[in-house]
Parts: sequence; structure tokens; C-alpha cells
Amino acid sequence: MTFLHALFAILGFSALLISSGFSVFALLAVIIWRLRYAHNRPAPGAQPPVTVLKPLCGTEPGLYAHLKSFCLQNYPTFQIVFGVRERTDAALAVVERLVAEFPALSIDVVVNPQIHGDNYKTSNLINMMQRARHDFLVIADSDAVVGPDYLGVVTHPLSNPEVGLVTCVYQGVPTKTIWSRLGAMYINEWFVPSVLLAWFFGHRQYSSGQTLCMRRDTLRAIGGLQAIADHIADDYRLGELIRGLGQRIVLSGYAVEVEHHEPNAAALVNHELRWMRTLHVVRPRSFRWLFLSFTLPVALVGMLFAWLGVIALGAAWLLLGITATARLALHFAHRLRTARSGHRSMFGDLLLIPARDLLLCWTWLRSFSASRIVWRGREFNVDAHGVMRRMA
Repeated sequence: MTFLHALFAILGFSALLISSGFSVFALLAVIIWRLRYAHNRPAPGAQPPVTVLKPLCGTEPGLYAHLKSFCLQNYPTFQIVFGVRERTDAALAVVERLVAEFPALSIDVVVNPQIHGDNYKTSNLINMMQRARHDFLVIADSDAVVGPDYLGVVTHPLSNPEVGLVTCVYQGVPTKTIWSRLGAMYINEWFVPSVLLAWFFGHRQYSSGQTLCMRRDTLRAIGGLQAIADHIADDYRLGELIRGLGQRIVLSGYAVEVEHHEPNAAALVNHELRWMRTLHVVRPRSFRWLFLSFTLPVALVGMLFAWLGVIALGAAWLLLGITATARLALHFAHRLRTARSGHRSMFGDLLLIPARDLLLCWTWLRSFSASRIVWRGREFNVDAHGVMRRMA
């Protein structure tokens, strides 16, 4: 055996072992999470009044249904604050419909163009906070869909004074475009499994804007939302500041559904480049090794090296088979519930897996040289610390 053959074999089997190991552990993390929280709901206890903050910017498919799900909470006392920057914002028509439909519900609407930083979502939230009446705060994105038990579940951990923030994982439910389906696969088959795997290994830094639940005094102690008004990773930065107070982040067992809509390829690429740029900012040192979590592409490259090394090809094929099987299992795992409800086909996106994994590799590579992002139609530069600056 030549030195070159040995080198190829070592590289090949290293890649195959990493990809098969990661894919199997990620699948186990998803399964354990589902089993652990399938029927686990907190026991009834004190349910203090809650203010739900819903920043809005324009319309999106299903916006009425998304917002209505927050109006149907089985919770004794809660207020919803909707906020937009412009009176011409089309989302206001949806909000007015809900105000008319739920006259007994405490709904406030804030229209305020004041800018407090280059993260316009956070600026919107700062304006909305002036109308928040309760000391338990829940921030949730406009595309989230929740059940009637949502508020009771996500606020429950805050009864422990050591808990400063509660957040959630989420499941992407795509609209019918192929770009939306590819985008939802990014969330369901790579991002969320990676989050759950990291969480089971003790990583406690994840926080998602889909649900950020905290007490008002905690927010005040970190300097308010003004402290994150220029950050692209506003949710991560919020969690970082709260951990700095010595308080914990709890990952709730509640999985929020998010209707994922990408109208075209450009929208999908811009969205995922922004996400990758955010990950780059959040984990600058480990980001360069993120490709090791792209299991199927890494395994295929490993198989190529193993074939060039001409050593133990049977074992190499076995590791490739394990990786491919786990990858397929992750593809189907999140589809079971939506397929049973008739919302999605079990096998409709199977042929998109190669395109999905190649796009994941490309956006990761592209993010190293991309300091510019597009968010809600506006262009921003993002520096190495995650601070946004709008481009003229």
C-alpha cells in the first residue's frame, strides 16, 4: 500500500465516520425530543398576565390564520400588541379584522415609524413596548402558528426565578412553491436537528425569535431591547445578555409551526445567506467546521477518497449506507404529523434532497465572503460582531 493510498483511506474513513455519526446522533436527538415532549405538558399553576408582542411588516401567505391562533389562547389574562412602522402597511387590514372579530380581547395596535437601530424588527418592538401592560412578555414572529395551550406552556418555566428566557424550536410548513419546500427542508432537516443535538450535548445558547418569553425585570436588567437594536442575531444576543445575568435559557418542549414562504429562488438564497451570516457571527470559530454537519455530501466525498484508497471498501459502503438511511429518516421524521393531517405528502419532496444538500453547501461557502444581506427588501452590511448598518 502506497502512502497516497493510505492518505486517501484515512481521509475517506474520517469523513464517513463523522458523517454517519453526526447523522445518527441528530436523528436520535429528534426522536428523543419527540418522545420526551409528545405528552409532556406542565402541571397547572399560577398563570400571571402576559403581553404578546407581534411585530409586523407587510402581508404574507396565511397571515390572518397565524395571528388568529394567538387570539385563541386558553389563558386567563393576556394582551396582544401588534406593531407596524407605517399606516400604509397592508398587515393593518388583517389586524383590524381581528380587532373586530375579538372585541373582548385586549388588543393594542402601535403605528410608529421611529427608528432606534438598524434592526427594524427590534425598533418596532421598542416602540411597541410602550403599550405592554403586563410583566410577562412573549415575543413571537408573524409567521408562527400555535395551539390554544401555547401561552400556558411557554410561560410556565418563568415561575422559576433562575430562568431568564424561554424559547422554542419550530417546524417549517412550506407553501406550495418549490423554493418554499426547499427552505422548509433547511429548517426541518438540518437546522433544528443540529440545534437539538447541540442541546442534548449541553449547549445552552440557542434562542429563537419564533418565541422569546421573559419577565420585564429581566429585560430591564440587560438595558432593554435597545441593547440589541443593531444586531443581526438579535435573538441570540438577547440570550447572551440574559445568561450574563446568571439566568438560564430554557428550551420549551412546545414546537411552533411556521409557515415558510419563498416566492422565488432569489428570495430563498437571500434568506439562507442571511441565516448563514447570522450563524457565522454567532459561532465565528466553529463556523468553518460547520460543513461536517452536511452529512450526505461529506459522506459522498469520503466514499470517493475511500475508493481511491482501495482499502476496506465494504466498511466504507456500510458507513455510507448508515449516513444515507439516517438522512432519509430525518427527511421523513418531521413529515409524519403533517402527512397524517393531509397538509403534505410523505414523498412529495424526496427528489429535492440532493438539491437541498448542495444548496446548503453553497450558502455556507458563499457566507464567508458575504457581508451584505437582504432583509425585508432592504440591504445591510454586517460586520464581524454582527452589527448591522443599512446601505445607502
